[in-house]
This record gives sequence, C-alpha cells and structure tokens, in this order.
Amino acid sequence: QVQLVESGGGLVQAGGSLTISCAASGGTFRSYAVGWFRQAPGKEREFVAAISYRGGNRVYSDSAEGRFTIDRDNANNMAWLQMTSLKSEDTAVYYCAGGIWTNVAAGRADFWGQGTQVTVSS
Repeated sequence: QVQLVESGGGLVQAGGSLTISCAASGGTFRSYAVGWFRQAPGKEREFVAAISYRGGNRVYSDSAEGRFTIDRDNANNMAWLQMTSLKSEDTAVYYCAGGIWTNVAAGRADFWGQGTQVTVSS
C-alpha cells in the first residue's frame, strides 16, 4: 500500500519562497503520477500541480503557473513543490497525491498524504 508523507510546510512572509516535500513508500514510485493539491480554510480542495511518471510532463493550475515548480526523483521516491512569490491566498494545507496521469492531471487522485500546512503572512 502506497504511503505519502509531506513535510516542509511552515510560516513564510508574502513574497517569499518555500519548498515542500513528499516522501513515498510502499509501492513503485515511478508507476504513478504525483500531484499537489491544497485546501484553504472554508474552501474546497483544489488542484495545484501534477507531474507524470518520469517527469516528462507537468501541468499547473492558473494560480500556480509561473510561481510554483513540481519535480520528482524516482531514484529516491521523492517529490517536491517549490513555491516562489508566495501570496497570502496561497495559505492552505498542501497535500501530495498519486494516481494515473490522466486522473491526477485532471485534478483527481487515487491516494493521498496527510498534508502539510503552509501559512503566508502578509
């Protein structure tokens, strides 16, 4: 059974940068696409970014495009979301998730991590 564990969340000032990580275990990491999603207080969970099995394809939400970068390292079962030019509206719990590419790229996933809090102070 695949387990995803996020880390690296925290408090950052607006305009700053933060990289959050996702460590995978219990499965064949390169066999699934990885996505990042987020949920702000009082809002529904939303898609942020996705990366395909070997990293050849990436997709981003409009709000993430140009500011966030998703990446993965299949040799070490890790994925990351590098976030720059952070805004207060980026404050949310960020979730790492996995599944087949067409699903994850469309904003759906088959399995999820527990999330890591990112708070951007203005």
